Amino acid sequence: MTDTLNTVATLLTIGFGLFGFLAPRYTASALDLAPTKSTMGLSEMRASVGGLFVVAGLAALYFDHPIAFAMIGFAFVGAALGRVVSLVIDKPPVVKVLIFGGIEAALAVWFISANA
Repeated sequence: MTDTLNTVATLLTIGFGLFGFLAPRYTASALDLAPTKSTMGLSEMRASVGGLFVVAGLAALYFDHPIAFAMIGFAFVGAALGRVVSLVIDKPPVVKVLIFGGIEAALAVWFISANA
């Protein structure tokens, strides 16, 4: 059962990452990020929101070891923590933060509790 849920959670991670990697404009729009005159924002979407999670997920599937899945969980802890800090400091739209942060927190809890 753990193996199946690890695979499902990892495929979700890869799928979410593919949005940032292949559709950075859509991802930026969904995250309420405004375009600028520079294309560095698109580069950041492809790198930190996209490629990072795609390759981490692929690596976990390749290595198929609990610590690899746990490390994805710790990456999601960092993302969820960033959202909590943002709620306090930046005051973003609460509903969006709760949705995206909730997904990140749920994946973090699964990956770490099942694999660490």
